[in-house]
Amino acid sequence: MWKNSFLTNYLGDKNKVNNLTAAEVSGLWLQYMGDTMAICVYKYFLKIVEDDEIKSILRFALRLAKDHVEKIKDFFERENFQVPIGFTENDVNLNAPRLFSDRFLLFYSYIMTIHGLTAYSLAIINSERKDIQDYFMECTITSKELFQKIDEVAKKQHIFSSVPSIPSPPKAEFIDSTGIIANLFGEKRLLNGSEISNLFFNSKKTGFVRSLSLGFNQVAVREDVRNFMLKNVKLAGKDADSFDKILQQENLPVPENWDGEVTNSTISPFSDKLMMFHAAFLINTALSYYGAAIGSSLRSDLVVNYYVVNNHAMEAGVICYNLMVKHGWLEKQPEAGNR
Repeated sequence: MWKNSFLTNYLGDKNKVNNLTAAEVSGLWLQYMGDTMAICVYKYFLKIVEDDEIKSILRFALRLAKDHVEKIKDFFERENFQVPIGFTENDVNLNAPRLFSDRFLLFYSYIMTIHGLTAYSLAIINSERKDIQDYFMECTITSKELFQKIDEVAKKQHIFSSVPSIPSPPKAEFIDSTGIIANLFGEKRLLNGSEISNLFFNSKKTGFVRSLSLGFNQVAVREDVRNFMLKNVKLAGKDADSFDKILQQENLPVPENWDGEVTNSTISPFSDKLMMFHAAFLINTALSYYGAAIGSSLRSDLVVNYYVVNNHAMEAGVICYNLMVKHGWLEKQPEAGNR
């Protein structure tokens, strides 16, 4: 009898055993957190948006987020797994005045959809169960549709700047010298396509962080949250400028600046908890993109620059983490069993 009781307590009811791997739990858990945040954000955006085409995109994005949350909740409940708290109606003030322009709302959707597509592709290859794979594949398909809708409106309204074009080489060539150490101070070879793409994207994304943090700094309730957002504005601003400087040295265009799309409102549409989580999310993704950029950069000045901006992101991340723990806002991810 003792043995049966021990096995039941240790292994749990076989009918209720969790069949999700750590990777599957992580993918679903993080998406649940992100999409409950997105529901709050898009509900507020729909209260302030005026442009009908952009409003249609925001409605579609909100519908996808709600659908994701319900499906993830169903996965967890069927596996007898704890559903996260995430974010609720207590984290959004739908009566707050406009904090961002319609153009910024579309740009926000563009950046966040890119993050979603990246996360879903990783979740698919890390999932073992077919139903989980199918779910994330469905998320990829619908998010691709959202991305293309955003891109179509952005091009129609001339909202986003395009990545620079490069000429076709006269013939196929091979690199005959590394030139990696010397070009830190000496003559530098021209940027290749991967390096241009990464610089432009990281400038655009880091500029987005600066502008979003600028808005959050204006409306945050707690002084330490305002101070963090202001520091994030400065760090992200330095980093975006560093990418732009390299592009300009090569006589290449740089992305637009979005700071002017933030209004002077001081009434917050979001809780400090939501804004800090949002900052943490963007810091984590920045670290991932910077790491990928280092791996595909063959000029040492670029590698050095990415190490600098990576350190800035880590600095912001430490402050962000400490503040979230201090205020009891950091919901703990599921952990391994205590053996």
